[in-house]
Amino acid sequence: MSRFLVALVAAAVLALGVIYFYDPGGAGSETLDLARSKPSVNGLYIVAIAPEAEPVETGVLHGWVLTLTVPDGAPVEDAQIEVGGGMPDHGHGLPTSPEMTTYLGEGRYRIEGVRFNMGGWWVLDFTVRAGPGEDTVRFNIRL
Repeated sequence: MSRFLVALVAAAVLALGVIYFYDPGGAGSETLDLARSKPSVNGLYIVAIAPEAEPVETGVLHGWVLTLTVPDGAPVEDAQIEVGGGMPDHGHGLPTSPEMTTYLGEGRYRIEGVRFNMGGWWVLDFTVRAGPGEDTVRFNIRL
């Protein structure tokens, strides 16, 4: 009987681990801020992101448009933008190295090379350097 109990507990632990690992929402994802527009950490910029195509799919490269303004709404030109991110629950970064490739005008910048290789909770991190200074912003993405 004890072998059966040990096997049952091991199966339950394994099942919970699989559910946690493959949960498309990610642990605690119900409370994530999924806003696609927000102020940067120090309030120097208002940053908005939008995928160039919806829905955002896993496993394919896609682009995003980042819109950058100062708090009074004026567009930010000539910004340098670095892109990072990953899956906090899994402890790894993005599977690609996205970068800002094109200034589209009116404070809009094309970000190319984004790929999410599985469902779950992802973050996109941006570091912005422009006239007002350097600041960062993080966006939560749930696939």
